[in-house]
Formats: sequence, structure tokens, C-alpha cells
Amino acid sequence: MTAASELSLSLNGFRLAAQQWDGDGLPILALHGWLDNAASFAPLAPLLEQPLCALDQAGHGASDHRPPAQMLHLVDYIADAHAALTSLGWSRCILMGHSMGAGIATLLAAACPERFAALVLLDGLGPMASPASELTSTLRKALDEHQQPVRPPTAQYRDLDEAVAARRRFDPTLSEASAALLCERNLVAVDGGLAWRSDPRLRGTSAVRLTEPQVEAALSALTMPTLLVWAQQGLRQRTGMAERVTLLPDATEVEVAGHHHVHMNSPQPVAAAIRSFLAARL
Repeated sequence: MTAASELSLSLNGFRLAAQQWDGDGLPILALHGWLDNAASFAPLAPLLEQPLCALDQAGHGASDHRPPAQMLHLVDYIADAHAALTSLGWSRCILMGHSMGAGIATLLAAACPERFAALVLLDGLGPMASPASELTSTLRKALDEHQQPVRPPTAQYRDLDEAVAARRRFDPTLSEASAALLCERNLVAVDGGLAWRSDPRLRGTSAVRLTEPQVEAALSALTMPTLLVWAQQGLRQRTGMAERVTLLPDATEVEVAGHHHVHMNSPQPVAAAIRSFLAARL
């Protein structure tokens, strides 16, 4: 596996860590999923043979956490990715996202279509949505959670093997090698062992979610060629996903054998689908 170089991007005083792989052609900005990190793309990136920068999104991996007084909002991740393009000096690129990252990528590409030659979504399409009727109850729950103090990390595991086993209990579909990649980048040494580096607030309630009509409006605005790589045992069967696909003006769908993290567990067929799509459409 080709080694990545480490980057540190300063976004108005807020620091995002990233990993970057060299290559030829138009660069790719890659956005990982919830509770993952930039290492999510380590098995896939070298196979694409294009410049690729994978961000550690805020609160994940080696990136800064949001300030304690600030609540976590999806729109802030969109702003981070947009600012990262400026920091990288990229006026135009390919945007790729997995799972939560696919939701963020969808909204960013819809808002700024001129910045992206193509959109690649890995087992995801748009962010999670909630009915408008749930707005106030969800917001109240998030506000109550926000009153709880953010405590420093304490030891949870004796060593990496124990952390990897815990991550695989959380998601049994992850291979041991894939879980180890994510854990190595998301652990910090503390007194007594290892703890997660990720912001514990990521497991809390999202204060405000978009409604399905808002997500649909964004999908309809995606003017660039869009590749959807679905895992055979992934999120494609989620309610409403088939209807979302029909809204995309220019979509190509590919299904590959595997689970939600197929781009990590079996990166070769995913890379082949991406390379074929980009060769045909760019």
C-alpha cells in the first residue's frame, strides 16, 4: 500500500488534518464517513493513481474538535470542505464521499457545481433527513445533551488489538485490517492505555436535520456526472434511496459485492468502477 503524506490545513484558525496521495490528473477531495477518518481511503487511493486528499473531518482522526460551546451541525462540515479547497489551491476537482461524507459531498456539489468535474458517492446519497414535525423535539433533545460537559478522554483499551476488537464489535462487517487502519489514526495515548481521539459529541443528537424535500432539491441540482458505487449489502436498500437516485440529472450506478465499507475491505472493484467512470466521462 502506497504511503500517504500528512497535511495540516488551517481554516481561519481551525485545523483540519489530512492525508494526501500523489498521482496524475485532476485531484480528488475525499470525505469519510461518521466516526471514520482519512485512513478510510488508504486502501483505495493508491489504486486510483490520481492526486487524492482525504480530510479528517472536524472531531475525527487528528483534526481539531469544535469548541465546547459550539454545537455540531452538518452545514459546518460542508463549510470545512469548501474552505479546504481554498487551502489546497484547487479551483476544480473531483469530489468523493463515503456514507456521511457522501451526504456532505452531495450538498457541497449542489451548492458549488462549478467547482467539481465529477461526483463519486460510495454507498451513500445525500444526508439523513427527518420529517419537519420532528424539528422541535429533536432540537430540545440536542440542547439538553449540549448542557453536559465535555470531559477529557480516559483510558478505554490496553492496546491497539483491544481497540480493533471493539471497533469490529461496533461494525462486524469491517475486516480486521480495515478496523486497524481506522483505529491507528483515531487513538491517543493516555494514562493507563489508549482512548478514542474522536469528539464524543459525534455520538449525540443532531440538532437540526434537513427534510426530505430539501435533500431532493439538492439532488436535483447536481449537474455534474455522478457515480454511485453501492455495496451489495450496504445502504442501497434504505427506504427512499431508490427515489433519490431518480432525481439525479446525470447518474451512473455500479454495485459491488461487499458491505458498507467495501472501499476499504475490497478496494479493487471500487477502484475499477471509479477509473472506468472517470475515463469515460472526463
